[in-house]
Amino acid sequence: MPRILKRRETLLFIIIVVMIAGFATRAAGFAEPANLANIFNDTSILIILALAQMTVILTKSIDLSVAANLALTGMAVAMLNAAYPDIPLIALVITAILMGAVLGAINGYLVWALEIPPIVVTLGTLTIYRGMAFVLSGGAWVNAHQFTPIFLNVPRTPILGLPVLAWIGIVIVLMMFLVLRYTQFGRSAYASGGNPVAAVYAGIDVGWTRFLAFVLSGALAGLSGYLWVSRYAVAYVDIANGFELDSVAACVIGGISIAGGVGSVAGAVLGALFLGVIKNALPVIGISPFTQMAISGTVIILAVVFNARRERNRGRIILRDQAAKDTASQGAHA
Repeated sequence: MPRILKRRETLLFIIIVVMIAGFATRAAGFAEPANLANIFNDTSILIILALAQMTVILTKSIDLSVAANLALTGMAVAMLNAAYPDIPLIALVITAILMGAVLGAINGYLVWALEIPPIVVTLGTLTIYRGMAFVLSGGAWVNAHQFTPIFLNVPRTPILGLPVLAWIGIVIVLMMFLVLRYTQFGRSAYASGGNPVAAVYAGIDVGWTRFLAFVLSGALAGLSGYLWVSRYAVAYVDIANGFELDSVAACVIGGISIAGGVGSVAGAVLGALFLGVIKNALPVIGISPFTQMAISGTVIILAVVFNARRERNRGRIILRDQAAKDTASQGAHA
């Protein structure tokens, strides 16, 4: 039991449960299954973006352009649907995913081939992609009445008590778990971030792995672009503004190390749900948006401190264990 309680994901899950119970005392019905399902549905897009961000962070990189990618792809498919309503929905979704993957590939190529720091590359493309969304739309909005009914209704359609949007989130979570745990790419991503030098000696192409991570991140951001404009029935330049920071925050809170090589899908999901519960609960109990920002920022800093202490203690344990082995070996030779 103590070992289970030491796991970051278990502790975070317990904290979320306690938060829900606490908020339920201030807001009647907050802990009702229907409301919890709504919170999960509202958080599904953040979960997908957090998993996209996690994939990049694992390789010792960061993608600050995920939300701008979402905005550009979301605007593109919204305008396509409004201008050409006969295009099948599946074609629009595939277009969003492929477009997002291409935008991610641009990031990946600049990081891999030109060896530009990821934070510099994605900070630049964040601005470029937002600007392209403005140029594409001319600053105009695409509103609900311009979309076809199927474009809006599919993610909202309930199946077994949850909207399709929530089920898509669940499928993406399972897919990412399988990819990162059981594929060569997943193992390479952890190795590339954990110890890039050792990864090279093991025959892993660190640059190519980071490129693929950015492509996968972009594809998930592209999918999120369609889901966002469909969920909120509007497309404009500033959609998902600030979500790049929320995706990083979800990862940090969930125990994904900014230094790379450490983290789990469960941690990223729980980190996103933690933020989702806070964002849904604080307005209900009368907390101002500015206080919400301060609380979120404080939580992020505390999570970073916790991660840093955990990694430092882990290093001490490794050194202690190695010293014990060396002492035992010397005693055996004596």
